[in-house]
Amino acid sequence: MSRTRTALLSALALVAGASGTAFAAAGDAAVAAVPCTVDYKVQNQWDTGFTANVTVTNNSTAKSSWAVKWAYAGNQKVTSGWNAKVSQSGTTVTAANESYNGSLATGGSVSFGFQGTYSGTNAIPATFTLDGVTCNVDGGGPTDPTDPTDPGGGTRVDNPYSGAKVYVNPEWSANAAAEPGGSRISNQPTGVWLDRIAAINGANGHMGLRAHLDEALKQKGSGQLVVQLVIYDLPGRDCSALASNGELGPTEIDKYKTQYIDPIKTILADSKYAGLRIVTAIEIDSLPNLVTNTGSRATATPQCDVMKANGNYQKGVGYALNKLGDVPNVYNYIDAGHHGWLGWDDNFAPSAAIMKEAATSEGATVNDVHGFITNTANYSALKENNFSINETVAGKSVRESKWVDWNRYTDELSFAQAFRNQLVSTGFNSNIGMLIDTSRNGWGGTARPTGPGAMTDVDTYVNGGRYDRRIHVGNWCNQSGAGLGERPKASPAAGIDAYVWMKPPGESDGSSSAIPNDEGKGFDRMCDPTYTGNPRNNNNMSGALPNAPLSGQWFSAQFQELMKNAYPAL
Repeated sequence: MSRTRTALLSALALVAGASGTAFAAAGDAAVAAVPCTVDYKVQNQWDTGFTANVTVTNNSTAKSSWAVKWAYAGNQKVTSGWNAKVSQSGTTVTAANESYNGSLATGGSVSFGFQGTYSGTNAIPATFTLDGVTCNVDGGGPTDPTDPTDPGGGTRVDNPYSGAKVYVNPEWSANAAAEPGGSRISNQPTGVWLDRIAAINGANGHMGLRAHLDEALKQKGSGQLVVQLVIYDLPGRDCSALASNGELGPTEIDKYKTQYIDPIKTILADSKYAGLRIVTAIEIDSLPNLVTNTGSRATATPQCDVMKANGNYQKGVGYALNKLGDVPNVYNYIDAGHHGWLGWDDNFAPSAAIMKEAATSEGATVNDVHGFITNTANYSALKENNFSINETVAGKSVRESKWVDWNRYTDELSFAQAFRNQLVSTGFNSNIGMLIDTSRNGWGGTARPTGPGAMTDVDTYVNGGRYDRRIHVGNWCNQSGAGLGERPKASPAAGIDAYVWMKPPGESDGSSSAIPNDEGKGFDRMCDPTYTGNPRNNNNMSGALPNAPLSGQWFSAQFQELMKNAYPAL
């Protein structure tokens, strides 16, 4: 059985890009509890402009006049409107009735449209009000996330991070605190990686899942607490990177279901843990591989072709969403790659489509998906302030620079907000939230540019101003020069549920040379600092640090460098 995300969604399915607002089977009382709904759809979009249609439905007392308000996260500007008086002050837009459509009965709807301009991203607004009352949420406001009497085991809140502490893994905290200077960050929350079956009960002296949840109950006290789990053991895992290969072969989907997901669900469903908000990051680096590393592409691998043909990535993700989504206090976030992987036109929409395919397989529905996470264990800068794709230098667009290479996005925040819009238009619920892993994307220290590069040519301009100092945006293993990024925080930007440290800083991405092990982890040349590259990083040097241990093991030299190059600085 699939659970819905909020009380709203048990009565209402708002699907952007569909024809109108669709009501699911639910009682009239549930619908009436939602005072109003707003369905905002971008109808047409081009490089600098767009048209949108907005339908508002009033479920409260009949009105003789009305006004809808929302705020943009970006630089969108309304230029004209129809069927409403549309005005804008700063980022706030107000749409008031015309003389001929002011009457809005209980249960009645009214539609209006407008045209606007934008540059960069055109994110769908996160919140709408009708005459000052918040729409699309039960009772005109989300479940109070700060109420200590809320057991957390019933209706999911809109943003699990809002008003909540986040679990500090004592094992990671001890490693961090043992490093010189590490006590400055050893109290930060990080993800708990369940990267093999043995990790569920604890392996090699490490805490198992129940031990972590029991510790989380102690940390919770009388308030709310989020526990972050990384679900990461698909058959044929990470088919394009040997360092993060897993224990299950490409065809072992039944073993994944019965020996991995089912035991995790059993533990999470224990009523003892019903008061925790459990966030799951579902299967890192899986689904996007089926788009970017298969078929006739230069980046294709035989292993990814096998996984595309057998469908076990979609089946595994769907099964995990379905089973874990049955637990009322679990919040599923699907991994959504990063801007340096999916930001190109031929990767962007197809990746959203394959995520929808996975989310509607093996009994799962889009209601089992609370949101998506980007940049997990990656290094993409959160915001690049010194250049934008809309600029031209010496007659060439920034998109033509070797670094950007025709990508539509230059940083992770703009990508996450835009990809959220794409996911909604693909059929995911309109109130999904995004997480961004900022554990290692700070790029501070003495190498951080203080302003734009020289305008000699487009490459000099971009390279002189970019914070991300990787040799190539496709480099992913133990990157030299990286720093801790923004500290974990809730609701930092429109559409973003939280910045998180899902990858624990100081844990290796992969070994610099082959190391025998019983975890199925291979040696990937992208972790070798002498490697000269492959088509996935345009045949550049790997940029990896030397002397790295196996993925997931403690890498002291990297941890020290991450602290040294932290931005904001420690």
